[in-house]
Amino acid sequence: MNIYLIGHTYQYAVEQSLLTLFPGQKPVYPSAPEPGESITVKQTRGRRWTTMTTTLRFTAGTYRGSARIENSRLTQEPFVTDRLLQRLVRQSFYKAALKSGIPAPEWGALTGVRPTKLMTRLMERGLTDAQAKREFRREFGVSPARAELCVDTAHDSMTAAASLTDKSVCLYVGIPFCPTRCAYCSFVSQAVAKSMKLIDPFFDALLQEVEATAKQVRALGLQPVSLYMGGGTPTTLSAPQLDALFSKLEAEFDLSKLRENTVEAGRPDTITKEKLEVLKAHGVTRVSVNPQTMEDSVLDAIGRKHTARDILDALSLVRETGGMAVNMDLIAGLPTDTPDGFRRTLDTVLSLSPENVTVHTLSLKKGATLKDEGGDVPGAQDVAQMLDYAFPRLRAAGYRPYYLYRQKNMAGGFENTGWTRPGAENLYNICIMEELCSILAMGAGGSTKLIAPTGKIQRIFAPKYPNEYIANIQKTCSDKERIEAFYGISSQ
Repeated sequence: MNIYLIGHTYQYAVEQSLLTLFPGQKPVYPSAPEPGESITVKQTRGRRWTTMTTTLRFTAGTYRGSARIENSRLTQEPFVTDRLLQRLVRQSFYKAALKSGIPAPEWGALTGVRPTKLMTRLMERGLTDAQAKREFRREFGVSPARAELCVDTAHDSMTAAASLTDKSVCLYVGIPFCPTRCAYCSFVSQAVAKSMKLIDPFFDALLQEVEATAKQVRALGLQPVSLYMGGGTPTTLSAPQLDALFSKLEAEFDLSKLRENTVEAGRPDTITKEKLEVLKAHGVTRVSVNPQTMEDSVLDAIGRKHTARDILDALSLVRETGGMAVNMDLIAGLPTDTPDGFRRTLDTVLSLSPENVTVHTLSLKKGATLKDEGGDVPGAQDVAQMLDYAFPRLRAAGYRPYYLYRQKNMAGGFENTGWTRPGAENLYNICIMEELCSILAMGAGGSTKLIAPTGKIQRIFAPKYPNEYIANIQKTCSDKERIEAFYGISSQ
């Protein structure tokens, strides 16, 4: 689809709208006007108003949509002005798209990752829940069900934010190994069968990065409030390695104010009694036992080498060990799955009474086998049926949504939502999704996100793949000095 931008350069906002509303189209930017189908997004500025107008020219007709804002609101910081103008792009594009006859998406004109942040801003202005939902729906065209999700998660975001100080940080440790690689996975995780020789040198490099990160935390007087070990699958490590890693973290960081300690033990084929006893001994408060599905045929289709029975056995081991809450991840839209299969999965999971249930929507990401090779993936209508069943079923079972986020290429343009029993909210998930405090990451592919009270954000990335991480560990460690520099500048 030919795209023309006039009076602005908000290419990303246009492309995100195109991806969401016309997923089969790819953007093309001709150097000169060409005949045929096109999208033109034009910004004009008058004495009082700035207006964005989108014109869609299709074979079936021409459709226009406009959105405007008072110029007085565009005199703030540049990043605020850019955010408001990009919102106009999305709103005008959305209005034009609806006129062309496409059905209204559940998330309306929204294309961003963090819709809860928008709802939080409304509620922080003093609006009641009902007023905030009305304003949210009026401005973005969001469905009642998604507006309700945002209200619930905004309350948790504000509660979490109020509990933090300028010194609060979350720690993340990434272990990039799994027993096998799932077909939908785009993370940097390596199948152990192919990379066993990398585990020991990776582990040694990780301990060095732990030391370098802790040095910065001590120098700045930062206070870890949450520790999250993800991956990959951290429980791919042996029990002695897990013990050594936690011992190192406890020796280097002051964890006396830690409010939670989570480990992703997502693959049941990595969970043993010995490993669970190590986690319990080191104060782990929450583990993720992530089936994604309880249908054996779907497990086979995504490349998992275990059965639903193995998931039940692993969960029994966790409950026998005791002292740890359980999260269970599900994915709506997996290959070969059906609405009936997803219903059976959710009902089975709820019968196990986990403290948290996370319902993801399949996202076809670059680098995933499923993206490259294709598969029998349910359509958006089937995914909608899965989620339409999940929402009321989870609420009836005593769960409520406490964080959510969206991703590119999600089936039906839906979302990922974390559900919790009251009192079992995971602070880390809220903090990283709502950008409430700095996340200090360690491990291959780690993405440290530094967040200042002013809203300034800076990222520090570690090499993605284990062999690159090992080879470049000295630079990765020296990059941690940027943490102190960031906090020094942001405090001025």
